[in-house]
Amino acid sequence: MKKSSRANNKKAATRGKTSKTGKKKKGKAAEAALRAFALGFPGTREEFPWGDRVVKVGKKVFVFMGTTEDGGFGLSVKLPSSGPMALLLPFATPTGYGLGKSGWVSARFEPSDAPPLDLLCAWIDESYRAIAPKKLAAKARRGEPLSG
Repeated sequence: MKKSSRANNKKAATRGKTSKTGKKKKGKAAEAALRAFALGFPGTREEFPWGDRVVKVGKKVFVFMGTTEDGGFGLSVKLPSSGPMALLLPFATPTGYGLGKSGWVSARFEPSDAPPLDLLCAWIDESYRAIAPKKLAAKARRGEPLSG
């Protein structure tokens, strides 16, 4: 009887620990998937100004992204068409430093959140098309959902 009681206590004690690890992986996994998606557009490259990850087309940034110490995740994109609707979502805010006035939207997710990857892919697609030169944007494939 003592053995099974100890086993149950051990399982209960480790539940919190494994969820913390899983939380950190959620933000990193979202960042990795969205990074790969963004770098799939023509003429893109990755840079790390100010220690943050950005993806550029030519010399212009079209997405800022990163994870937080606690495993959260965030990104900022330019949404000239869907920005007003995006700002109605609970995780979206106008981007700081005056960028929000130009249609930039930031999304932040807690470590326990599952970021909506399909929606964020659509946002990255819109941002790329808003920033990229017209010839490159015309060559780009339309955003395809990551989940399907």
